[in-house]
Amino acid sequence: MKTATDPRHLRRRTAVKILFAQSFTPQKNRPELVKNILKQVKKINKIIEESAPTWPIDKINKIDLAILHLAIYELKNEDTPPKVIIDEAVELAKEFGSESSGPFVNGVLGTVYDEIFK
Repeated sequence: MKTATDPRHLRRRTAVKILFAQSFTPQKNRPELVKNILKQVKKINKIIEESAPTWPIDKINKIDLAILHLAIYELKNEDTPPKVIIDEAVELAKEFGSESSGPFVNGVLGTVYDEIFK
């Protein structure tokens, strides 16, 4: 069961914070996870655009976008069960985002999940 001190949760929180900061100014000392996400950000943005066609990338809340970047990267590249990744992303959205962030992230990732795994 996930706890606030779970190393995987802490790793994701750190990645989201750095990805968010990266959207404003280049960050130094990025962890490997963030470097890997940034290498694939154009592909990930294309997936987001296809999954949320009414939301242009530049109009998505930057923290929501950082969470989506992390979650979609994990869905495509990690062995973690997809439901765990989506649940974690929604929790991060509730923690860092606005009131509508959780449902938005859940909706986009639900669409991504359907496209990738069904």
